[in-house]
Amino acid sequence: MSTTTPTAPRHGARVHVQKFGTFLSNMVMPNIGAFIAWGLITALFIEVGWLTSLGIGEGKGSWVAEIGGWGDFAGGGIVGPMITYLLPILIGYTGGKMVYDTRGGVVGAIATMGVIAGTEIPMFMGAMIMGPLGGWTMKRIDAIWDGRIRPGFEMLVNNFAAGIWGGILATFGFFVMSPIVTFIADKLGAGVDLLVENGLLPLTSLIIEPAKVLFLNNAINHGVLTPLGTSQALEDGKSILFLLEANPGPGLGLLIAFMVFGRGAAKASAPGAAIIHFLGGIHEIYFPYVLMKPKLILAMIAGGMTGVFINDLFDVGLRAPAAPGSVFAVYAQTASDSYVGVTLSLLGSATVAFLVAAALLKGERNRDEGDLTAATASMEAMKGKRSIASSALTAPVGHGGITSIVFACDAGMGSSAMGASVLRKKVRDAGFDDVTVVNQAIANLTDTYGLVVTHRDLTDRARQKTPSAVHVSVDDFMSSPQYDEIVELLRRANSETATPIPVQEAAVLGGELLAVESIVLEGRATNRDDAITEAGDLLVRAGAVDPSYVASMHEREQSVSTHMGKGLAIPHGTNEAKGSIRRTAISFVRYAEPVDWNGKPAEFVVGIAGAGKDHLDLLGRIAQVFLDPDQVARLRAAQTPEEVKAVLDGVPA
Repeated sequence: MSTTTPTAPRHGARVHVQKFGTFLSNMVMPNIGAFIAWGLITALFIEVGWLTSLGIGEGKGSWVAEIGGWGDFAGGGIVGPMITYLLPILIGYTGGKMVYDTRGGVVGAIATMGVIAGTEIPMFMGAMIMGPLGGWTMKRIDAIWDGRIRPGFEMLVNNFAAGIWGGILATFGFFVMSPIVTFIADKLGAGVDLLVENGLLPLTSLIIEPAKVLFLNNAINHGVLTPLGTSQALEDGKSILFLLEANPGPGLGLLIAFMVFGRGAAKASAPGAAIIHFLGGIHEIYFPYVLMKPKLILAMIAGGMTGVFINDLFDVGLRAPAAPGSVFAVYAQTASDSYVGVTLSLLGSATVAFLVAAALLKGERNRDEGDLTAATASMEAMKGKRSIASSALTAPVGHGGITSIVFACDAGMGSSAMGASVLRKKVRDAGFDDVTVVNQAIANLTDTYGLVVTHRDLTDRARQKTPSAVHVSVDDFMSSPQYDEIVELLRRANSETATPIPVQEAAVLGGELLAVESIVLEGRATNRDDAITEAGDLLVRAGAVDPSYVASMHEREQSVSTHMGKGLAIPHGTNEAKGSIRRTAISFVRYAEPVDWNGKPAEFVVGIAGAGKDHLDLLGRIAQVFLDPDQVARLRAAQTPEEVKAVLDGVPA
């Protein structure tokens, strides 16, 4: 069972460095596949590669060079353009998207192109600056005229604003940022060269190894080592810098020492942790072992220094970053002349770390086994969220259990809102008033929830966003048997329960959300698509949406069905169509003959246009109506729109 782990308050410079490093990592990690592709292409097609005769690596004399004009480009062909343009633009786009979704990503990519064109080195640092800057500034500019654009002009204003501002940022990047970033890169590169020339590179382990355990390594790895290593690899075909942090040898040595000389839970869990670390590349799996016995950082430093010394001695390197730091990833990126040195480095670093850790463990007087669970919690507190890998080290959830549940769908406003309302009532009725149940769009999920509920067609997408959570898939949003199973899961996971929340006072729906004119008691549609159009046209006639919103309702239905069960369907538009919504509103259509909705009967169709969150209360009330057979019977027997409103008005919040 997986749940969130309570974290202590986080303050100080360490936290800011962690957040900064995580931000940099989030720009690079989604694009590691592109780095791997570049590394493989480099190994295959450059002058000293395995398939150099094809002539597409460096581009000189090849048909690519002749057509594309890359013949005079340093490292042209495929290799040069990929590292010069593709990789930085991907990073810039990802950075902008993290700040302001796709729109921010596009502006961030445009801004990154400016800093790329202004320098002769791979502009990874520039991309990490210009990408987020483009997204952040575009978001602030859009906020200036948010809600002030006349209907019909939104696309015109948005496109021109992004284009104009992107062009300005690209110019700024070319003339201002590229010289600054080039200067910084040159100074950092000179510092690395100084360490290499004087044989001092192993001393970097004094910083890197403790930084890894404290989750400060991302700022060093992705902010400094990856950009400098990539530039070095472009010139020399490999870089030792990629091995400073990714070497899995020291962690393996530490875990083997626990396998032999450890005690209790640490000894029992070490073999599994070693497999996850060395083969899976998840280094954080060994962090709790060091935090449990801080003196073991000496073993990690000694092992790390040994690995760097051997790599430096044999002049080895990787062609591209090895991520995650698995032995497979390391060998996949190892330069063709470096396999012996890399192998000796792995063995040497693991051996030294094992010997030092073994001596420290054997030298303990009281042979205290340590508290691995507490150490894991401490690690997660520093990390700021639950660790997927470290869940293998600790026992199942006990006191505290699952405290947060999210019901997720594409838009986060329709089916998820109603499903969350149904589940929330069940959870409260069961006495779990300390368990929150919210709804959210999948795109906006963060890995902070204990349990995630989705339609079965969306579960895989949700799992990618929240891998630490328990995931429950449902088919019927209104009466899924999984809801009862979730309540039972809470009983098993949570050691304490609270008194059920009393029913709140009834609140009248009224207002403009559901106007009488938007209620139809004799729907004319005979199939799903016509029913969607009928509900959408009511929203258009009410002045709540632009006509284009109806098309987005059909588009939404193609991805996941909006049939909720209990004879109810709630068609609504996609996230991208929110610009077509003028105000929040709901329409209501009843059919004498239920409409076939993907093989399920839909007697009631509720069209939704949610501009904000003010419609969620109404959706919750509708959900409660359809859970009560008597209320459904009243809706079925209603003779006037006013009677429908009367049924909904009487439902408590």
